[in-house]
Amino acid sequence: MHDQVELIDELFNLRGNRIMSEVLEMKEHLYHELEVAVRTTKALLAKVKQEDWNYRPHENMRTLLELVHHLVLVPITDLAILQEKSQEDVHQFYISLEGTYDPEQLGNRLEEGVQALKNYLNGLTDEEFLNKETKAFYLDNGKKQAAWLTEIVTHAFHHRAQFFTYLKQLGYDVNMFDLY
Repeated sequence: MHDQVELIDELFNLRGNRIMSEVLEMKEHLYHELEVAVRTTKALLAKVKQEDWNYRPHENMRTLLELVHHLVLVPITDLAILQEKSQEDVHQFYISLEGTYDPEQLGNRLEEGVQALKNYLNGLTDEEFLNKETKAFYLDNGKKQAAWLTEIVTHAFHHRAQFFTYLKQLGYDVNMFDLY
């Protein structure tokens, strides 16, 4: 009987370790995608000419600078949102970027946001990552931390695609290879 209990305990530990390994692997895949977004965004930023920052493709759309500021702040503002910070707290990030046009500073801010996000998520247990729900100030219901990470990755790529499109509209020499 004692051997059976030890065997059952060992099987549960193996299953637990496998799940932990799978959670880590999933996080690493999503982190890799965020790093692709950072690398390619920084390369696109380096192409922008000073005179194009005020480009607005349509009156109801952001300027290129407003779009880039939003893109650069996606990881850090979304982290603040998933940590249930207020709308005013999130707005402070935008205020901190006012007047920032420098591609290197903007790229560094994006990298810092990704690192802060990774630090937070890596500080969670697998159980918390998979099951802990937090609610954004603009939502009625919460989302699990794993769902937030997925949303942050898609949010970053959505705005990177807009950035790419703005550059195409402005006649920049960009193509699909700038995105990989």
